[in-house]
Amino acid sequence: MSPVMNKPAFDPGLTQQYKGVLNRVINRDGQFNVRRVGTTWRDANPFLYLISTTWTKFVLVVGLGYLVVNTIFALLYVAVGSENLRSSEPPTDWGGFATAFFFSAHTLTTVGYGNIWPRGGAANIIAVAESFVGVLGFAIATGVVYGRFSRPSARVGFSENALVAPYQNGRSLQFRVVNRRTNNLTDLEARLLLMTVEDTDGRPIRKYLSLELERPTILFFPLTWTVVHPIDERSPLLGKTREDLAALQAELLVTLKAFDETFGQDVHARYSYRFDEILWGAKFAPAFQVDQEGNLEVEVNRVGVTEPAQLTGVQLH
Repeated sequence: MSPVMNKPAFDPGLTQQYKGVLNRVINRDGQFNVRRVGTTWRDANPFLYLISTTWTKFVLVVGLGYLVVNTIFALLYVAVGSENLRSSEPPTDWGGFATAFFFSAHTLTTVGYGNIWPRGGAANIIAVAESFVGVLGFAIATGVVYGRFSRPSARVGFSENALVAPYQNGRSLQFRVVNRRTNNLTDLEARLLLMTVEDTDGRPIRKYLSLELERPTILFFPLTWTVVHPIDERSPLLGKTREDLAALQAELLVTLKAFDETFGQDVHARYSYRFDEILWGAKFAPAFQVDQEGNLEVEVNRVGVTEPAQLTGVQLH
């Protein structure tokens, strides 16, 4: 039996058995293409959502929460009688609710300008409760904002396509990555899996094979890194055509791990290339150069730029 056939398949945690037509396993944003259904409100984690969501959604959620809380307390003040809120300013045409809302905002944020104050037991009790909610709420919000800023994250740019490119006297599968930020990443490690869908006893079965890399690790990552899988006698891609990969619904799953010197922690990135995102007979164009002063310049936006290349070796297309 050939070395290729001896390669063991395994399940990396993405299941081998399924029903239906599969989309990609990993989305272009690096998230797994999995939707969770059947959950209850007990499974929700607001902190996790606020930490991981985008800044736009975060600001909208926090702003909406701020308005809702102030509205609730304003309605409570109106319920006990808006005349229990005294003001040092002349009455306005906005009505009692507006006065109650502004007083709620002053109390919730503990600003306390002093131009509006509560009178009577009920109004003061509501003000005390709102002060407690404000202190607790802003403490939580501060912790979430700090968590968002302090959470280590990688901003690794991937080439739009993987390539079947010339390599030594044969050919290889390649993709290229670049650090889109100015922080230093070291001890970079890459892993590449080939996912295929094959018919086994009349059932579609996912199979995963680990692809050996020319260099699975590098020490420094200030420039681009072209990750190379040689297509040799040990490669499961040997002899495969683009039609074969399409029939197998092939997808290349990429995981990267690096040490971020800024945060002092490991960071991770994921990506994938489907069979129709692999270019045949191409190579990556240079993405960095030396300027007139002798300094290296890396062009981050050229990480996926390619140019034609003549393939040699085993026929693959």
